[in-house]
This record gives sequence, structure tokens and C-alpha cells, in this order.
Amino acid sequence: MKGVLILAHGSRIKETKDTINEVVAMVREKIDNCPLEIAYMEFCEENIPHGIKALVEKGVDEIKVVPYFLFAGIHIKEDIPNEIGECLKDYPNVKVEMGNTLGVDERLADILVDRIRG
Repeated sequence: MKGVLILAHGSRIKETKDTINEVVAMVREKIDNCPLEIAYMEFCEENIPHGIKALVEKGVDEIKVVPYFLFAGIHIKEDIPNEIGECLKDYPNVKVEMGNTLGVDERLADILVDRIRG
């Protein structure tokens, strides 16, 4: 079964967690029958191993990790793949695919225009 791990940076500020929870709630409304978990790089209990474990416990054996990051910096290129690789030593039958960052997308430009005008 396929599942999704949405990965955010994490923060000590509670409101940041509330924000990603709201975004993920919107995503859940748009995606049916797909186990979905949130994980954070730092500062939160719900880290990558926690998210992978939660998905595996739901019967997931194929995970798409979708980073809620704008850019493909060091976390995306090195830190996250290394941490996932370490975690998968406990789950040798689980396949993980990395999704893309938010990156360059016309829809993001539209959001910026909306913020500028609003």
C-alpha cells in the first residue's frame, strides 16, 4: 500500500505546527484513501522515523516523501535522504521515493501577487 509523508522543517514556535496541520488537513480532503503523516526535520517529536513508523504500522510499504520546502538545499539533498536511509534499515521491505520541493511554480507566484495586492 502507498502512503505519503509530508515533511516540514519544524520550529519551536507552536503556530508553525498549526499552519502545517491546517495545510495537511486541506490535502487530506483532496486525497482519498491514502495514509498520510506529517514529519519534521527539527524541534518536533514527530520526526522522520516517527512518520515512517506510523505509516508502516498502517500497512504502508511504499512511501512518497513530499517536502514542504521551497528550495532544494542541504536538507533536501543530504540531510533528509541520509536520515531516511538510516531509518529504512529497520524497514528493509519499505520503498521510499522523494518528491520535489515546492520550487518554481506559477501557483506560488499567484499567491505572492495575492499577498501584494491584499
